[in-house]
Amino acid sequence: MFDSLKKKFSNLAGKLTKNVAEEAEKENNVIKNDALDDNFDDSSENNLITNDSNDLDIKNRSNDKINVKDKVSNDFKHNDNDVNEDNINTDDNLNVIKDNVGDNEDKSNKKSTFASNFQKLFKKKDKSNNENELTKDTKNTKIDNDKESNNKENLNKLDKENKLDEENKKDKENKKYNDKIVTDENIDSGDQKSKKSKSGGFLSFIREKTISEKNLEDILWELELGLLESDVAMDVASAVVESVKEDLVGKKIKRSKDVSDFTFDALKDAVFKIINVPGKNMTKMIEEKQSKGEPLVVMFVGINGTGKTTTIAKIANYYLKKGYSPVVAASDTFRAGAIEQINHHTDNLKIKLIKHQKGSDPAAVAYDAVEHAKSKGKELVLIDTAGRMQTNTNLMDEMKKIKRVSKPDLVIFVGDALTGNDAVEQAQKFNEDIDIDGVILTKADADSKGGASLSIGYVIGKPIMFLGIGQSYDDIKEYDPQWMLDQIFS
Repeated sequence: MFDSLKKKFSNLAGKLTKNVAEEAEKENNVIKNDALDDNFDDSSENNLITNDSNDLDIKNRSNDKINVKDKVSNDFKHNDNDVNEDNINTDDNLNVIKDNVGDNEDKSNKKSTFASNFQKLFKKKDKSNNENELTKDTKNTKIDNDKESNNKENLNKLDKENKLDEENKKDKENKKYNDKIVTDENIDSGDQKSKKSKSGGFLSFIREKTISEKNLEDILWELELGLLESDVAMDVASAVVESVKEDLVGKKIKRSKDVSDFTFDALKDAVFKIINVPGKNMTKMIEEKQSKGEPLVVMFVGINGTGKTTTIAKIANYYLKKGYSPVVAASDTFRAGAIEQINHHTDNLKIKLIKHQKGSDPAAVAYDAVEHAKSKGKELVLIDTAGRMQTNTNLMDEMKKIKRVSKPDLVIFVGDALTGNDAVEQAQKFNEDIDIDGVILTKADADSKGGASLSIGYVIGKPIMFLGIGQSYDDIKEYDPQWMLDQIFS
């Protein structure tokens, strides 16, 4: 509810605050909070130091990983050297063995058969040892190859990690550079807006600043246009603007925030004067009539399609839950299906309905309902009437007849909140013809503008008594000006 009004009131406060603050700056009437700026600079330096330390940590981690990589590479090279040396030693051993075998063959011609046989046995043993050494070297070579493969995998893994660290480092450096640029721009620009945000969103003034009519001139014009756009009646918009102007001109302020506070206070006072219309209260009247042993007779009027019949069912349910016994008169004998519609609601609520045939005299139906309530001790009579345009003279005369016959204690106009200023004009016409006592606005929950709710009571000088806020029987609220004010300024 009242979304349009909320936005316009908020804009008004913001623009007026800005105007007064800018005027104070031009007059050099603003307290500069240097300490706060120093704190901001210190905070910026701390942020830069923190970023530098983070970059140093990343750099150290990268160097550590590079050292690990070098170490693994050196180990890999060392292992290669060991393998090569082992291979060289093995070749030398084989050459020595061959030389020894040759010498033994030369000497074998001079030795005995025993010595010759012994030499052959030695050659077989030596050959066997050589084969074992070759097998061992082959195994060592395989192990070294496995080590080489693992080392290569580790090196690849380290390369990938180093690449990621380098990318992260570059991102950090770019971010640090961009943050520094932004910080330098904020410091060099000396933008007052930035200073205001650092000081809590408002400025303090050296000397008290007085809100002048000049400060309000353009803003109040915008306020009046905004109210009219929200379906607020012209008289109401003018009254609100004059009240706000009267409250704000001459106000002395020490901080820019005070402008916003004073503006909202002035708007609240202006709106409350509009919506707080004195008049009759239905619940109190039932109690007064009950003390006299008489029913309270209420007649509902309005144009077609505003929700009169459904509203009557809601009112019946509302007071039924309060312990009263309502009776309903089906005095809309003109519209097709009207009697069946009200009969459906009364059956659901299990309350008495007084009805005649379609096309019968509606005043007679209303009279019978009042007499039934008196004879049965019912506290409340609710009279449904046919919807009619305020310009239809014949139907308006028929409505006057119902009023003369039934002598209602209350005549309530039921209007559609969504129709805005049309609802206000309709209420004015009905009030001129039959003197209504109050208003019920339907579909108030769906009214984003709120112009009718704000205007209708003030224009006709009669209070809003209930608001329809939904489609079920319980969706009706007895009007409370303070609740309305809270909804507008929530």
